[in-house]
Amino acid sequence: MAKVVVIGAGVGGATAAALLAKAGHDVTVLEAHVYPGGCAGTFYHRKYRFDAGATLAGGFHPGGPHDVVGRLLGIEWKVRPVNPAWRVLLPDREVTQFGDPERWRSEVKQAFADSRQRDRIVRFFRDAERVSDAVWDFASRKPAWPPAGIGDLLRTAAALRPQTLITLPHLFETMGAWARRSGVTDRAALTFLDAQLLISAQTTSDNASALFGAAASDLPRKGVTHPEGGIGGIAEQLVEAVRRFGGQVLFRQEVTRLEVKAGRVAAAHTDKGGRFECDLCIANLTPWDLARLLGEDAPAALRRETRMRAEPWGAFTLYLGVEDEAGQSPISEMKSVDHYQVVGAYDRPLGEGNSIFMSFSERGDLKRAPAGHRALTISTHTRLAEWWELRETPGAKRAYDDRVAEYTERLLGLAERAVPGLRRRIRLQLPGTPVTFQFYTRRHRGGVGGFPFTSLFAARGPWTGLPNAWLVGDSIFPGQSTAGVTMGALRVADDVLRAYPLVARRVFSTAAR
Repeated sequence: MAKVVVIGAGVGGATAAALLAKAGHDVTVLEAHVYPGGCAGTFYHRKYRFDAGATLAGGFHPGGPHDVVGRLLGIEWKVRPVNPAWRVLLPDREVTQFGDPERWRSEVKQAFADSRQRDRIVRFFRDAERVSDAVWDFASRKPAWPPAGIGDLLRTAAALRPQTLITLPHLFETMGAWARRSGVTDRAALTFLDAQLLISAQTTSDNASALFGAAASDLPRKGVTHPEGGIGGIAEQLVEAVRRFGGQVLFRQEVTRLEVKAGRVAAAHTDKGGRFECDLCIANLTPWDLARLLGEDAPAALRRETRMRAEPWGAFTLYLGVEDEAGQSPISEMKSVDHYQVVGAYDRPLGEGNSIFMSFSERGDLKRAPAGHRALTISTHTRLAEWWELRETPGAKRAYDDRVAEYTERLLGLAERAVPGLRRRIRLQLPGTPVTFQFYTRRHRGGVGGFPFTSLFAARGPWTGLPNAWLVGDSIFPGQSTAGVTMGALRVADDVLRAYPLVARRVFSTAAR
């Protein structure tokens, strides 16, 4: 039995913790906040429960990451399928993301009926579905990618199947290059593709890996869900599993320092004066935050990475409590669509208020909002630097506040394209910037979403430079979404259990049944 400390009760940390607790390890999860989930958490404010960042989850389909973890841990996930997944409002048309393949193809034909490239667009998305199926099939066998040694290479090779060959022509290709090679140059179709990739791969088609992009943008067809009580319900069920298998999860315990002895993490120190000894450490952190906790003991490669690696995206978010009076509010006429993506203009880059994603809580869900009301989260991608320059410059508070007001107006303006009259129904309004995210999540400069997925060969693995410490979360492959961080956590749990094989059998025998 190993003594394991897990820093952070996000989905990645809680997943790894639950798997290792079931295997028989002595697991302690230290969480700075009062609830689990991190950027995929749900917080309470004045009678509303808001999803902090992520609002929808994929990966619950048979063989998907959450499905695998649920079977391993005996979790009956409290989730409801969402179909259609969301509606995309482009400047001159609407496209509804249906889960049913035939209905989706019909929607593509109708949405791009005015394009001379309509048939090429339909073929491109159909080809992307086939590649997505092959990628998900490959991922279901938990390849150890990116490899840290010959053993990982062998495990990755063992996951290959004849079906995987369909992915080879796209191995070094971007989604944009693939689309253009397929004859797709239609502005609306490419903007639609870019919008989907920005929320799923954290970059647009000219930079997104074709293989990862195909799988990530195909989540509506694979199935997206709404967890009961909000996205934080996923982490809450994982915390229950950690405790059910004998582990402990301690809230309000912010790790402030990692103690290193003989090149290994020996203990985690918290702001409450606690010292938690460990044989193994799993950090649900960004590389910058891990380096901060290690201080002078941070390995040279980790310090170099924090200097050289580009920062991820941040988010500007509005948390709104809105009135939803049946028969009177436009919100009541949404035709069962609770999630929207809105693009403002074709001739401006996405993000920064020119594209938003908006998610309503389910109508009548009294766990999320009072009767006759709904919780609404609206967000846009934003760069971190300018927010922090304004925040840290003496005398710039007014400029910071003005920027908050400007972005608020941008988001509400686009939101009213989806739901006319929305402003009249707002009863509570809370803005969130990268500065806000940093304060509540403790993430470096409030970055969210993981690193843009540009190439399989640029993916970051879980290694830290310390032999008994691993990263989990959206910083490691495959990164984005709760499904992505769950896949990463499965890989880390595999690594740990291979190092401690006497108890590994207890976990993975479940999957065979």
